[in-house]
Amino acid sequence: MVAGHLREKKGNYYIVLNYTGSDGKRKVKWKTTGLPIKGNKKRAEEMLQEARRTFIPDNEALANEEMLFAEYLEYWLGIAKTSIATITYSSYATMLRGTIKPYFEETLKTLAELSPKDIQDFYTVQLMRVKASTVIHYHVIIHRALKYAFKTGMIDVNPASRVDRPKKEIFVGSFYDKDEMAKLFEVAIGTRLELPIYFGAFYGLRRSEIIGLKWDSIDFQQDTITIRHTVVDCYLDGKKVTIASDRTKTKSSMRTLPLVPMFREGLLRLQEEQENNRRLCGRCYCADYPDYICVDEMGNLLKPHYVSWAFPKLLEQNGLRRIRFHDLRHSCASLLLANGVPLKQIQEWLGHSDFSTTANIYAHLDYASKISSAEAMQSALNLPNPLPGTSGKPILPIIHV
Repeated sequence: MVAGHLREKKGNYYIVLNYTGSDGKRKVKWKTTGLPIKGNKKRAEEMLQEARRTFIPDNEALANEEMLFAEYLEYWLGIAKTSIATITYSSYATMLRGTIKPYFEETLKTLAELSPKDIQDFYTVQLMRVKASTVIHYHVIIHRALKYAFKTGMIDVNPASRVDRPKKEIFVGSFYDKDEMAKLFEVAIGTRLELPIYFGAFYGLRRSEIIGLKWDSIDFQQDTITIRHTVVDCYLDGKKVTIASDRTKTKSSMRTLPLVPMFREGLLRLQEEQENNRRLCGRCYCADYPDYICVDEMGNLLKPHYVSWAFPKLLEQNGLRRIRFHDLRHSCASLLLANGVPLKQIQEWLGHSDFSTTANIYAHLDYASKISSAEAMQSALNLPNPLPGTSGKPILPIIHV
């Protein structure tokens, strides 16, 4: 990691990096942080450490065959940060620095030396401790990083393209039946989880979509709910941060659903209650989230991590079977299937990007369609009734000629 420090110039912080060039001479590189001096020292220091960690002196190290693959991964992450969503960068950084980079630091493999077998060995080791789905995420990061190296001429081939990535396990989600749902609704009354549970179970919304609901998402004239804003928690530079975005997980996740009467009446009451709380609390009322639906009595936004933390505790305290909060979404889908709603409609209700996603997750629950198939086969085939061997009469022996 190169040396560096902060300098103040024209009212802003600048990063100054010191390194030795390929000619053996000491060199200095200035880089602006874009941050005013007042109130930004801590953030500027964080940017300095990031710049020191990812800096490649004048691209000299890129041509160096001794560059470790682990060092290259950190370099690539700094480049990727500018072109991917913050939540994606957070996920990449956590997996890369927590697992991928430490492993390859131990192997001392350079970028030029890295082979498909080296990557395959890494997957084999990881499969002994984590699920295949997690290793697939590692593969995505490694393949994408090496794709950039290939595209920029740093390597002749992408070794990750010649690796067999693990097969994804068939997902089987946990879900509540209607009786368990009824009990859950009962115990949720009056708690901070009441509204998130209703939205998760009835509409099958994701946690990020529930916390991201704003009042302008509700059309009380047309009786619709539009999902178009999300709120997520993630780790950024070692700190947990909450990120709000006017985008959903996929394009299909941005959807409009009917506002049924019970939700319409409940939301109108909640809107009036929040207005009263705002008047009663005055300046003490949090003014940071005026447009959000899921806020507490003081106007503070319900945080995504609180929902995930408090939900299992609510179940345990009331003797309910343990499931994840996200499993309310699966419960919604299973109840829709049980009541004859086709998978295509469930795809649109849940906001899946394509039909195969819905089918892969929930097709094994589609018992109604199997009954229809059985009835169709009965109509098509003229089977004897009862079947041979079920009437109590002996079956004729097979005569071998």
